[in-house]
Amino acid sequence: MVRKDATVTGEQQSPQIGRARRSVLTEDVYERVKALIMNGDLAPGARVNIYAVARLLDVSQTPVREVLAALESEGLLTKQALRGYSVAPVLTPSQVADLYQLRLLLEPWAAGRAAEAITPDAAARVRAELDSVPQAPQGTRYEDYHGIAAHDARFHDLVAELSGSPALRESLQRTHCHLHLFRIEYEGRRSGEPTLAEHARIADALTAGRAQEAEQAMRDHLTAARDRFLRIGPTT
Repeated sequence: MVRKDATVTGEQQSPQIGRARRSVLTEDVYERVKALIMNGDLAPGARVNIYAVARLLDVSQTPVREVLAALESEGLLTKQALRGYSVAPVLTPSQVADLYQLRLLLEPWAAGRAAEAITPDAAARVRAELDSVPQAPQGTRYEDYHGIAAHDARFHDLVAELSGSPALRESLQRTHCHLHLFRIEYEGRRSGEPTLAEHARIADALTAGRAQEAEQAMRDHLTAARDRFLRIGPTT
């Protein structure tokens, strides 16, 4: 069980240790509550009660409050006056199409710019990110696929960063698109293998400085990913 957010008995803890313990606890609570949402254990529209979550996870209410606020900022929860938090709905097909239209406008250009500006250090970062996910996940629970979901977010964020456009990167980060899209994808079927293959093609062109090829590889990847999501559709 997760330890409660309490002070250490005996020898007095330093403020730095106390903050570190709270940070670790909050991160653990964040991942556990997010797993409940991503797995559908907390269904779209379900009320999320701070006290009930604290009891379920055997933690104090303080980290739960912080976590629910963070999940609201990411769009996984909504908050209404006098009603508290509830689980946000899964994206509709039209919302998925809109999201990919935005990404298709921004990310191919970002990949081309990143390829034009590539340096040995940047290329090493791209290759290291690809190496961080050795194989596609075999299960459909969040515990199985959270690694590739995190990789997907990191990879696209890295390309945006290497484009040299902070405004573009911030625009993509604000959508929290990877969280919402993976809620749909892994309710339906696995598609980790094509995602990783498409990332590898983007990375090969980008690290070699082939701007047009990198741009087209990103466009092809986003188009294929969009089509995969739209074939699955929301299950709720």
